[in-house]
Amino acid sequence: MILAQSASVSSSGSLPALFDLAIVGGGIVGLTLACALKDTGLKIALIEAKPRDAGLQFHRAYAITLMSGKIFAGLGIWDEILPQITTFQQISLADEHYPAVVRLQPEDLGTDELGYVGEHHVIVQALLNRLEGAESITWICPAEVQQADYQTDRVTLTLSIAGELQTVQTRLLVAADGSRSPLREAAGIQTQGWQYWQSCITAVIRPEKSHGNIAREHFWASGPFATLPLPENRCQIVLTAPHAEAKKWLEVEESEFLAELERRYDGQLGKIELLGDRLLFPVKLMQSDRYTLSRLALVGDAAHCCHPVGGQGMNLGIRDAAALAQVIKTAYQRGEDVGSLKVLRRYERWRKFENLMILGFTDFLDRFFSNTVLPIVLVRRLGLHVMGAIRPLRFLALKLMTGMSGKSPAVALSHQAQSLEERKETEPLLPSPS
Repeated sequence: MILAQSASVSSSGSLPALFDLAIVGGGIVGLTLACALKDTGLKIALIEAKPRDAGLQFHRAYAITLMSGKIFAGLGIWDEILPQITTFQQISLADEHYPAVVRLQPEDLGTDELGYVGEHHVIVQALLNRLEGAESITWICPAEVQQADYQTDRVTLTLSIAGELQTVQTRLLVAADGSRSPLREAAGIQTQGWQYWQSCITAVIRPEKSHGNIAREHFWASGPFATLPLPENRCQIVLTAPHAEAKKWLEVEESEFLAELERRYDGQLGKIELLGDRLLFPVKLMQSDRYTLSRLALVGDAAHCCHPVGGQGMNLGIRDAAALAQVIKTAYQRGEDVGSLKVLRRYERWRKFENLMILGFTDFLDRFFSNTVLPIVLVRRLGLHVMGAIRPLRFLALKLMTGMSGKSPAVALSHQAQSLEERKETEPLLPSPS
């Protein structure tokens, strides 16, 4: 028997004969999509292989772009998230020990801040709270998809729940099931890309000195070294290096690892304390040949993956979810079939090229800076000087890095309009001319 859960109540019982939408994957991207559609009148199934609250135990932090913040605000969860995360006012870009450091500031973009850093469990909890009690959402978890049978007007899913098989039907299936997406592979959608020669070490540290709410991207010949500021003067680091070197930093004694970090910071943060375990993951670039088929849409890592330099990956998935939600909502209001290829291609046309631009940008950064060829070294260091001196270059770089380039989803724009109205209500009225 399937455990059918509204967002607040667990009960056993029959499921709808036909869902409008089934989202496979209950991570940040899948939950964002569900939140964006929960009040549209669509019947939505959220299918997740792990228990619903498993994401609250995942220890990882992300750079959150300005656009992702606007999307979360439009979903009504930003007021819950913002007090628990770090807002950064500066991005520091440096090349090994070269003295020219580019410091990107809010005035370069004309904003009040440049971005945020939030922990996985904070974002997931806010999304789950937003879905609490939503009658349109049926949780089916833990459950694994064993088969997807695509028909003209629906998809029949065979699910494994507690060792038993049961079927559900949906007009549209959304794969938010990660970079190794079984749904994408079963549908025969090919991908292009490559594994990098590098792996990443992630860890949470606490420096002796204040991190100053500065996001740091320090380029080394072995790979980028990012520092993301967290509350309580903690930082998440992402150290990228060739596989053998990354494995070495994973396995060496803690004291040796911390000595390497202090060397890279050149004493700017003082003594370093390691909080928790070091984790290693390989990195790859991947773009799916298609994001959609009839009755199927790919979002997040199921559709694309990029190098972690610049912290773009999760943010691309959030924008995918907001864009797909807008396309589905508009089609539903027009009386169109939300699972038809005609409708889903609107989402693909919107997101595929924009994602490809970011994939290319992150690939270029990694290859250009993870390099010891002298002419390239000279060119990139000259480039740092030029960027530091020419504000329009800083503006263009920040537009890309903050997610403010490209087409904005309606949920983010609605938040901007709402904020403008709130400011009008709180600002003192000017006296009328006599």
